[in-house]
Amino acid sequence: MGCLDDEACLHADRLNRGLHRTAIETMLSISPKAREMLDQFADQAEEASGLVLRVEIVGRGPKGFLYDLQFIGSDDRKENDIELEIEGMKVFVAARSAQYLEGTTLDYKETLMGGGFSFDNPNPLWVDELSKAVAEIIASEVNPVVASHGGHVDLIGVDDGKAIIAFGGGCQGCGMVDVTLKQGVEVMIKDNVPGISEVVDATDHAAGTNPFY
Repeated sequence: MGCLDDEACLHADRLNRGLHRTAIETMLSISPKAREMLDQFADQAEEASGLVLRVEIVGRGPKGFLYDLQFIGSDDRKENDIELEIEGMKVFVAARSAQYLEGTTLDYKETLMGGGFSFDNPNPLWVDELSKAVAEIIASEVNPVVASHGGHVDLIGVDDGKAIIAFGGGCQGCGMVDVTLKQGVEVMIKDNVPGISEVVDATDHAAGTNPFY
């Protein structure tokens, strides 16, 4: 999938071409503990040779950004991914995530329940006004309605007037989701945000808790 908005694509292209070298150098840092754990996970992988850490923001939740953190083969780099080198470790960053990761630190925290990676991210959830407007309508108008069915809607991004959303909870995999989208969610968003011409469902419904129910 390409960039979800022109501003993010332009930002990523400039970074890839070295026009903002300082931004690249300060985009993402990795704490010593996180680096230690990443090295352990990489060493334990079946194909440890040639693995590259890839970071992507895949959504927003009540507590902030939602991340996808995984090791991939160097040949599996996606189009427009930004390549970083952090303390000798090669890292790919998804293009549309770049502007939301500047100044972020990847850490690993130990708790009584175990441990896990966490991101200390100082950035706002959205940087453009259109995305902010759509996100506000989803939070104030859409989600209170779909919550009555045990579901929720997340905004993934805005691309050329199209709001890209994902259903979760009871709405993921529901057989009535097309009706919910066209007669409910899309109407509410388009009525309240004039800059939106279409709402696109990017949900993996086959993985839902009630697939095709």
